[in-house]
Amino acid sequence: MSKSAFLSLSLLCVLVLSLVTGCAAPPANNTALAPPEGNTGLAPFSPVPKLANSAFYKTNGSFDETIAKKAYYDMMKAFHYPIPDYLRTKEFWTADFKQGDFAKLGMAGIFWKNVIGKYGDVGARAYKGEFKDTSYGYLGHEIFLLPGQMLPEHNHLGNGSNKGFGPKMETWHVRHGSVEFFGEYKGPAGETAVSELPVNQRPWGYGKQWFKSKYVKKCVAGEIYSLSDPESYHFMRAGPNGAIVAEYATYHNDVKFSHPTMEFGNSQAAKITKVKQ
Repeated sequence: MSKSAFLSLSLLCVLVLSLVTGCAAPPANNTALAPPEGNTGLAPFSPVPKLANSAFYKTNGSFDETIAKKAYYDMMKAFHYPIPDYLRTKEFWTADFKQGDFAKLGMAGIFWKNVIGKYGDVGARAYKGEFKDTSYGYLGHEIFLLPGQMLPEHNHLGNGSNKGFGPKMETWHVRHGSVEFFGEYKGPAGETAVSELPVNQRPWGYGKQWFKSKYVKKCVAGEIYSLSDPESYHFMRAGPNGAIVAEYATYHNDVKFSHPTMEFGNSQAAKITKVKQ
Protein backbone atom coordinates (compact mmCIF):
# COMPACT_ATOMS: atom_id res chain seq x y z
CA MET A 1 0.00 0.00 0.00
CA SER A 2 1.36 3.39 -0.94
CA LYS A 3 1.98 6.07 1.70
CA SER A 4 -0.76 8.33 0.29
CA ALA A 5 -3.30 5.47 0.29
CA PHE A 6 -2.40 4.62 3.92
CA LEU A 7 -2.91 8.24 5.01
CA SER A 8 -6.26 8.41 3.22
CA LEU A 9 -7.41 5.19 4.87
CA SER A 10 -6.30 6.45 8.31
CA LEU A 11 -8.21 9.68 7.85
CA LEU A 12 -11.31 7.74 6.79
CA CYS A 13 -11.08 5.57 9.93
CA VAL A 14 -10.86 8.64 12.16
CA LEU A 15 -13.93 10.19 10.51
CA VAL A 16 -15.94 6.97 10.83
CA LEU A 17 -14.93 6.56 14.50
CA SER A 18 -16.00 10.12 15.21
CA LEU A 19 -19.41 9.54 13.68
CA VAL A 20 -19.90 6.27 15.55
CA THR A 21 -18.78 7.48 18.98
CA GLY A 22 -20.11 11.01 18.73
CA CYS A 23 -16.63 12.40 19.50
CA ALA A 24 -15.58 15.65 17.93
CA ALA A 25 -12.12 16.92 17.13
CA PRO A 26 -10.72 19.43 19.65
CA PRO A 27 -10.91 23.12 18.75
CA ALA A 28 -8.03 24.50 16.70
CA ASN A 29 -5.07 25.84 18.69
CA ASN A 30 -6.50 24.19 21.85
CA THR A 31 -8.95 27.07 22.35
CA ALA A 32 -11.66 26.45 24.97
CA LEU A 33 -15.23 25.85 23.97
CA ALA A 34 -17.65 28.71 24.70
CA PRO A 35 -18.99 28.43 28.28
CA PRO A 36 -22.69 27.77 28.72
CA GLU A 37 -24.95 30.78 29.01
CA GLY A 38 -25.67 31.81 32.60
CA ASN A 39 -22.32 30.74 34.08
CA THR A 40 -21.62 34.25 35.40
CA GLY A 41 -23.34 33.30 38.63
CA LEU A 42 -26.23 35.72 38.17
CA ALA A 43 -28.55 33.24 36.47
CA PRO A 44 -28.89 29.59 37.53
CA PHE A 45 -28.19 26.77 35.08
CA SER A 46 -31.65 25.36 35.84
CA PRO A 47 -34.74 26.87 37.49
CA VAL A 48 -34.56 27.35 41.26
CA PRO A 49 -37.59 25.59 42.82
CA LYS A 50 -39.95 27.98 44.59
CA LEU A 51 -42.04 26.48 47.38
CA ALA A 52 -45.12 27.90 49.06
CA ASN A 53 -44.58 28.94 52.67
CA SER A 54 -46.78 26.10 53.92
CA ALA A 55 -44.29 23.57 52.51
CA PHE A 56 -41.77 24.57 55.20
CA TYR A 57 -44.05 23.72 58.13
CA LYS A 58 -45.40 20.50 59.56
CA THR A 59 -49.09 20.02 60.30
CA ASN A 60 -48.49 21.00 63.94
CA GLY A 61 -47.02 24.34 62.87
CA SER A 62 -43.39 23.54 63.61
CA PHE A 63 -40.65 24.45 61.16
CA ASP A 64 -39.51 21.57 58.94
CA GLU A 65 -35.75 21.94 58.73
CA THR A 66 -35.38 18.93 56.43
CA ILE A 67 -37.61 20.47 53.76
CA ALA A 68 -35.89 23.85 54.17
CA LYS A 69 -32.42 22.42 53.75
CA LYS A 70 -33.49 20.47 50.68
CA ALA A 71 -34.72 23.72 49.14
CA TYR A 72 -31.29 25.25 49.67
CA TYR A 73 -29.50 22.19 48.29
CA ASP A 74 -31.73 22.36 45.23
CA MET A 75 -30.79 26.02 44.79
CA MET A 76 -27.10 25.18 45.14
CA LYS A 77 -27.43 22.50 42.48
CA ALA A 78 -29.22 24.94 40.16
CA PHE A 79 -26.24 27.31 40.44
CA HIS A 80 -23.70 24.45 40.20
CA TYR A 81 -22.47 25.40 43.66
CA PRO A 82 -20.37 22.60 45.20
CA ILE A 83 -21.93 20.85 48.21
CA PRO A 84 -19.16 19.37 50.39
CA ASP A 85 -19.95 16.91 53.18
CA TYR A 86 -19.61 19.71 55.74
CA LEU A 87 -22.72 21.34 54.28
CA ARG A 88 -24.64 18.14 55.01
CA THR A 89 -23.95 18.38 58.75
CA LYS A 90 -25.66 20.29 61.56
CA GLU A 91 -23.13 23.08 61.02
CA PHE A 92 -25.35 24.13 58.13
CA TRP A 93 -28.22 25.83 59.93
CA THR A 94 -31.54 27.48 59.11
CA ALA A 95 -33.73 30.03 60.86
CA ASP A 96 -37.26 31.35 60.39
CA PHE A 97 -36.80 33.68 63.39
CA LYS A 98 -39.93 32.11 64.93
CA GLN A 99 -42.20 33.99 62.54
CA GLY A 100 -43.77 31.13 60.62
CA ASP A 101 -43.12 32.99 57.35
CA PHE A 102 -39.96 31.29 56.12
CA ALA A 103 -40.57 31.85 52.40
CA LYS A 104 -40.37 35.59 53.07
CA LEU A 105 -38.33 35.99 56.27
CA GLY A 106 -35.58 33.42 56.86
CA MET A 107 -32.15 32.20 55.90
CA ALA A 108 -29.59 29.42 55.99
CA GLY A 109 -25.93 29.82 56.81
CA ILE A 110 -22.65 28.18 57.62
CA PHE A 111 -19.55 29.45 59.38
CA TRP A 112 -16.56 28.08 57.55
CA LYS A 113 -14.46 29.84 60.17
CA ASN A 114 -15.32 31.85 63.28
CA VAL A 115 -12.12 32.14 65.26
CA ILE A 116 -11.15 34.10 68.33
CA GLY A 117 -7.83 33.78 70.12
CA LYS A 118 -4.34 35.11 70.63
CA TYR A 119 -1.34 34.89 68.38
CA GLY A 120 0.70 31.97 69.63
CA ASP A 121 -2.46 30.21 70.78
CA VAL A 122 -5.63 29.18 68.91
CA GLY A 123 -4.97 28.71 65.22
CA ALA A 124 -1.53 30.31 65.41
CA ARG A 125 0.49 28.15 67.78
CA ALA A 126 3.64 28.33 65.69
CA TYR A 127 3.70 32.12 65.82
CA LYS A 128 6.52 33.62 67.94
CA GLY A 129 6.58 37.20 66.62
CA GLU A 130 6.10 40.59 68.24
CA PHE A 131 2.29 40.24 68.40
CA LYS A 132 2.40 37.06 70.46
CA ASP A 133 -0.32 37.06 73.14
CA THR A 134 -2.31 39.84 71.45
CA SER A 135 -5.89 39.11 70.40
CA TYR A 136 -7.26 38.48 66.94
CA GLY A 137 -10.57 37.33 65.51
CA TYR A 138 -12.00 36.64 62.06
CA LEU A 139 -14.75 34.71 60.36
CA GLY A 140 -15.79 33.31 57.02
CA HIS A 141 -19.54 32.98 56.70
CA GLU A 142 -21.82 32.07 53.84
CA ILE A 143 -25.44 33.19 53.66
CA PHE A 144 -28.07 31.33 51.62
CA LEU A 145 -31.37 32.97 50.66
CA LEU A 146 -34.19 31.46 48.66
CA PRO A 147 -35.90 33.61 45.98
CA GLY A 148 -37.25 36.79 47.57
CA GLN A 149 -36.21 35.72 51.08
CA MET A 150 -34.78 38.29 53.49
CA LEU A 151 -33.06 38.57 56.85
CA PRO A 152 -34.55 40.57 59.73
CA GLU A 153 -33.07 44.04 60.16
CA HIS A 154 -30.23 43.90 62.71
CA ASN A 155 -26.90 45.35 63.80
CA HIS A 156 -23.67 44.32 65.54
CA LEU A 157 -22.43 46.55 68.36
CA GLY A 158 -19.00 46.72 69.91
CA ASN A 159 -18.24 45.78 73.53
CA GLY A 160 -21.03 43.91 75.31
CA SER A 161 -20.67 40.18 74.72
CA ASN A 162 -17.75 40.57 72.31
CA LYS A 163 -14.93 40.06 74.79
CA GLY A 164 -13.27 43.37 74.02
CA PHE A 165 -13.83 43.40 70.26
CA GLY A 166 -15.12 46.53 68.57
CA PRO A 167 -17.94 46.72 66.00
CA LYS A 168 -18.03 43.89 63.49
CA MET A 169 -16.34 44.85 60.24
CA GLU A 170 -17.94 42.95 57.37
CA THR A 171 -18.06 42.89 53.60
CA TRP A 172 -20.44 40.81 51.49
CA HIS A 173 -19.49 39.16 48.22
CA VAL A 174 -22.41 38.02 46.08
CA ARG A 175 -21.35 34.69 44.58
CA HIS A 176 -24.60 33.60 42.92
CA GLY A 177 -27.90 35.31 42.19
CA SER A 178 -28.58 38.89 43.27
CA VAL A 179 -29.20 40.77 46.51
CA GLU A 180 -30.60 44.07 47.70
CA PHE A 181 -28.62 45.46 50.63
CA PHE A 182 -30.59 47.72 52.97
CA GLY A 183 -29.01 50.07 55.51
CA GLU A 184 -29.42 53.18 57.63
CA TYR A 185 -26.96 55.39 55.77
CA LYS A 186 -26.14 56.37 52.23
CA GLY A 187 -22.63 55.31 51.28
CA PRO A 188 -20.42 55.76 48.22
CA ALA A 189 -21.84 52.77 46.33
CA GLY A 190 -24.80 54.52 44.68
CA GLU A 191 -27.46 53.62 47.24
CA THR A 192 -30.96 54.91 46.61
CA ALA A 193 -33.80 55.70 49.00
CA VAL A 194 -35.99 52.78 50.05
CA SER A 195 -38.93 55.19 49.75
CA GLU A 196 -38.35 55.25 45.98
CA LEU A 197 -39.11 51.54 45.64
CA PRO A 198 -42.57 50.66 44.33
CA VAL A 199 -44.93 50.01 47.23
CA ASN A 200 -45.15 46.30 46.43
CA GLN A 201 -41.35 46.00 46.51
CA ARG A 202 -40.73 47.65 49.86
CA PRO A 203 -39.35 45.26 52.48
CA TRP A 204 -41.13 43.63 55.40
CA GLY A 205 -41.47 46.16 58.23
CA TYR A 206 -40.95 49.28 56.13
CA GLY A 207 -42.70 52.31 57.62
CA LYS A 208 -42.96 50.89 61.14
CA GLN A 209 -41.52 52.78 64.08
CA TRP A 210 -38.81 50.18 64.73
CA PHE A 211 -37.65 49.98 61.09
CA LYS A 212 -34.34 51.85 60.60
CA SER A 213 -33.06 51.25 57.06
CA LYS A 214 -33.45 54.15 54.64
CA TYR A 215 -31.27 53.18 51.68
CA VAL A 216 -30.91 50.22 49.35
CA LYS A 217 -28.28 49.01 46.91
CA LYS A 218 -28.76 46.13 44.47
CA CYS A 219 -25.74 43.93 43.77
CA VAL A 220 -25.40 40.98 41.43
CA ALA A 221 -23.06 37.98 41.37
CA GLY A 222 -19.43 39.05 41.54
CA GLU A 223 -20.06 42.39 43.27
CA ILE A 224 -19.16 43.31 46.86
CA TYR A 225 -20.75 45.67 49.37
CA SER A 226 -19.80 47.12 52.76
CA LEU A 227 -21.55 49.33 55.30
CA SER A 228 -20.52 52.93 55.86
CA ASP A 229 -21.07 52.53 59.63
CA PRO A 230 -20.28 49.10 61.11
CA GLU A 231 -22.78 49.57 63.96
CA SER A 232 -25.68 50.61 61.76
CA TYR A 233 -28.80 48.53 61.16
CA HIS A 234 -28.89 46.53 57.94
CA PHE A 235 -30.20 43.42 56.20
CA MET A 236 -30.36 41.86 52.75
CA ARG A 237 -33.03 40.45 50.48
CA ALA A 238 -32.50 37.96 47.66
CA GLY A 239 -33.55 38.53 44.08
CA PRO A 240 -35.90 36.33 42.02
CA ASN A 241 -33.40 33.45 41.71
CA GLY A 242 -32.22 33.49 45.32
CA ALA A 243 -28.68 34.26 46.44
CA ILE A 244 -25.51 32.77 47.86
CA VAL A 245 -23.42 35.43 49.59
CA ALA A 246 -19.96 35.10 51.13
CA GLU A 247 -19.28 37.26 54.17
CA TYR A 248 -15.76 38.29 55.13
CA ALA A 249 -15.63 39.77 58.62
CA THR A 250 -13.93 40.23 61.93
CA TYR A 251 -14.98 37.87 64.71
CA HIS A 252 -18.27 38.81 66.32
CA ASN A 253 -20.96 37.15 68.38
CA ASP A 254 -23.35 40.04 69.02
CA VAL A 255 -26.55 40.44 67.00
CA LYS A 256 -29.43 42.76 67.86
CA PHE A 257 -32.68 43.00 65.91
CA SER A 258 -34.41 46.32 65.38
CA HIS A 259 -37.78 44.76 66.19
CA PRO A 260 -37.86 44.41 69.99
CA THR A 261 -39.40 40.90 70.07
CA MET A 262 -37.65 39.27 67.07
CA GLU A 263 -35.81 36.06 68.02
CA PHE A 264 -33.17 33.93 66.40
CA GLY A 265 -34.33 30.34 66.02
CA ASN A 266 -37.08 28.23 64.46
CA SER A 267 -40.81 27.98 65.07
CA GLN A 268 -41.88 25.12 67.31
CA ALA A 269 -45.23 23.33 67.48
CA ALA A 270 -47.96 25.55 68.96
CA LYS A 271 -45.36 28.17 69.88
CA ILE A 272 -45.34 30.45 66.86
CA THR A 273 -45.40 34.02 68.13
CA LYS A 274 -45.65 36.03 64.97
CA VAL A 275 -44.21 39.50 65.27
CA LYS A 276 -46.60 42.33 64.55
CA GLN A 277 -45.01 44.61 62.02
